[in-house]
Amino acid sequence: MNIIVCAKQVVDVSEIKVDPNTNKPILAGVPQKISDIDKNAMEEAIKIKEKHSGKITALTVGPADAKERIKELLAMGADEGILIAQPEKLDYYVLSNILAAAIKKIGEYDIILCGEASIDLFSGQIGPRIAGLLNIPQITYAQDITAEKEKVVSERNLGDKAVTIESSFPVMITVTKEINEPRLPSLMQILAAANKPIHDWSAEDVASEKLEPKITTVDIKGVPMERKNVIYQNDIDESVGKLVDSLIKEGVLR
Repeated sequence: MNIIVCAKQVVDVSEIKVDPNTNKPILAGVPQKISDIDKNAMEEAIKIKEKHSGKITALTVGPADAKERIKELLAMGADEGILIAQPEKLDYYVLSNILAAAIKKIGEYDIILCGEASIDLFSGQIGPRIAGLLNIPQITYAQDITAEKEKVVSERNLGDKAVTIESSFPVMITVTKEINEPRLPSLMQILAAANKPIHDWSAEDVASEKLEPKITTVDIKGVPMERKNVIYQNDIDESVGKLVDSLIKEGVLR
């Protein structure tokens, strides 16, 4: 099995704070990491490789420091990494076209895996866009994957129900966070990752034409979270009654 895992470097959203004066997120100094659900995709790729053998390629579009994040995926079990330098202007159209072109350049593959969405923007667009550009089948929101020699069988999460789907190869699969628990690499695996190759490509190396974004991000603002800071004290029964009345007036309770 030749498996490609598309992963994204994101800011750790749990560490983001919002400037109370401007409502803009403070991104300076926020730690970077591989998007959590992309690590689930890598874990699933490793499980498939353990069963069928093969090769795992970790593919990322990002700045130069994203190479450190690729090393995390190599430590988990990927065989090689590819970092494509992030263009100055980027949207889902540009990103998906660069990734699809890079996958064509990589050549032979059986499965492409990625998270159902990245934890920073959570659009869920990249997997389906890549599948469309490559003209291959896709299975989204996979919560279980069984790879066989001639096909892959997956259970797709539809919220209130699940559907079992099978596909021939090659296929794009996006996974949910519930599919597995990503492994933590050992010290020896972390050290061994330093000897695995990471290839540096540019967008021009893979795309046959200059790609221009179709959308522009005008502004990013945080959502203000103001508390009423109402304190109920003294008699417990009276305080509980006042709290319930307040919640009913606010529409929290009916």
